[in-house]
Amino acid sequence: MTTPIALTIAGSDSSGGAGIQADLKTFAALGVYGASVITALTAQNTQGVSGIHQVPAEFVTAQIDAVFSDLAVGAVKIGMVAHPPVIDAIVAGLKRWSPKHVVLDPVMVATSGDRLLAAEAVDALRTKLIPLASVITPNLPEAAALLDEGVAADEAAVERQGRRLLALGCKTVLIKGGHGEGAESIDYLVDSSGVTALAAPRIVTKNTHGTGCSLSSAIAAGLAKGEGMETAVRNAKAWVSAAIAAADRFSVGQGHGPIHHFQKFY
Repeated sequence: MTTPIALTIAGSDSSGGAGIQADLKTFAALGVYGASVITALTAQNTQGVSGIHQVPAEFVTAQIDAVFSDLAVGAVKIGMVAHPPVIDAIVAGLKRWSPKHVVLDPVMVATSGDRLLAAEAVDALRTKLIPLASVITPNLPEAAALLDEGVAADEAAVERQGRRLLALGCKTVLIKGGHGEGAESIDYLVDSSGVTALAAPRIVTKNTHGTGCSLSSAIAAGLAKGEGMETAVRNAKAWVSAAIAAADRFSVGQGHGPIHHFQKFY
């Protein structure tokens, strides 16, 4: 029996709702074994980020090599990569080990509004990491920041930004519509064959901490199980929508609480 394995390369969230913790919960909920490479430690809760401690780039390298030298990693999800040396270490590791699938979530700002990516790291993310990605999953503000443009205000602008991001070298772009308005949250999947709109009812809740992390790791889980890209994205979106819909079953913290990763089980 082959065990599907996914690796998350991301920051740790001490409150358990986002980052490494959300990724590992997502992998487990979707029947995938999860491994991790920690790029940063955050002092964080549902109300905000009070501190960030960078993991040295050489130790990020050591973690990457330890995992890949032993585990048959089917897909990699990359989240918080706060500064350029860590990006360089990840890029070198990906080139050394050549994983089949790389899901890049360009995490720039936490749900609380706290900045998680240093300004000087944005260009390294854009020019070094994005070209290695099978799919990138920016939300509307992140897509705009990567292109140094304003936030897309309509579908045509979203599609145009999606194509510009594709031109940076990745194979697929998923621009998430959770920051938009209207009764539906529409994500746009852009690849060389065109644009696909993926709509879901917009769910009203303040408990959205870790949504982006969980969506990207759910896509990685699907890819690790052998799903095609569009299938993995559709299944991930459906799963995250259900986790958001069940989020108010929780009473965790006083700010933006977590989504319910295990809503199928309790």
